Amino acid sequence: MLRSDYMRAGTREPSDAPDSRYSWLRLAICTLISTIGGVGMWSFVVMLPAIQADFGITRGEASLPYTVLMVGFALGSIITGRLADRFGIRVTLVTGSLAAGIGFVLGGLTTAPSQLTIAYGLLGLGTSAGFGPLIADVSHWFERWRGIAVGICSAGNYLSGAIWPPVISYFIAAAGWRATHIGIGLFCLATVVPLALLLGRRVALAHGTGGTLLHAGNLGLSPTALQVLLSIAGVACCVAMSMPQVHIVAYCGDLGYGVARGAEMLSLMMAFGIVSRIGSGFIADWVGGLRTLLLGSVLQGVALVLYTLFDGLTSLYVISALFGLFQGGIVPSYAIIVREYFSPREAATRLGIILMATLFGMALGGWMSGVIFDYTGSYRAAFLNGIAWNVLNVSIALWLILRPRRLSLATA
Repeated sequence: MLRSDYMRAGTREPSDAPDSRYSWLRLAICTLISTIGGVGMWSFVVMLPAIQADFGITRGEASLPYTVLMVGFALGSIITGRLADRFGIRVTLVTGSLAAGIGFVLGGLTTAPSQLTIAYGLLGLGTSAGFGPLIADVSHWFERWRGIAVGICSAGNYLSGAIWPPVISYFIAAAGWRATHIGIGLFCLATVVPLALLLGRRVALAHGTGGTLLHAGNLGLSPTALQVLLSIAGVACCVAMSMPQVHIVAYCGDLGYGVARGAEMLSLMMAFGIVSRIGSGFIADWVGGLRTLLLGSVLQGVALVLYTLFDGLTSLYVISALFGLFQGGIVPSYAIIVREYFSPREAATRLGIILMATLFGMALGGWMSGVIFDYTGSYRAAFLNGIAWNVLNVSIALWLILRPRRLSLATA
């Protein structure tokens, strides 16, 4: 029963009912945890120059810990997802925050780049607990407003990217990158663990399961086949997404506008991404996850095309804002799709696999765009490459949407 059903019946809604007051309180706690725990995704970007100067290494060598962080995050998405499905979100978050906190502290104590790289691998594993498993947990506590709830929770990651960089920059200037590392680790342990302990209650998984597997059957696909298709779509959409996100600063530098302008465009992109994630949640509640994925992917492709047509300073600001507005809801839509087409008992694990695919797509796209630039001397071909990958994602989403109709016509 939805909250409105209990109100009409004149009875008190159970605390574990979907869309209840407790559900919204739990969403607020999960979003706060995501905002705090997301620091692992953004800290190294700010610390990179200081780390490079301290160790006296090249930019490529100094970037290796970030690569290992992303690999750890990707692999950790499956591990922490499995942990959440089996033991619940509280155990997962406490374990993840311990790993992330220890990773940050060890990072501040390192005396060699190799040691820092190992610490960031542990940090990546721990950070993964604060994204996919949290989104999956929130999806269990909502039915009518599942899309908006998932959108709000996933926006915590982007909000983290808006809040943490200036804070980290201040403390690096005041105390150095090592002390900042240790301070972040202790802060995460002191905040995330107590917040996680508030999430001990587990929802009865009978909520929200009504007939969702019948939709998967209508696709005429096995769960494994659908999982593979969604993972391919995840790689494709994020290869396309990574081109502006990873290279917009360098692109502006090449055009003569300066890296500061590119950084402003990236911040603008992230800010509109928060709006997109919440807005796409409203859309998903009306049209479902697959159609939301299709809409976001088509619009992302439009923005990529605009990048190839206009390169004026004002135009790039506008297009970057549009790109953030269009792409921000793509990744959260996979969480809605998972809850619509798979068993809720596997939600965190299934979503973890897809998130791993999206992270690999970001890593692949960022590297691929750089290689294309090196060969062509221009980012135009890199944008076209992103458009091609985006077409693949759109094709998969459209095929899945149309497949039930085709199956019904074939059996008519």
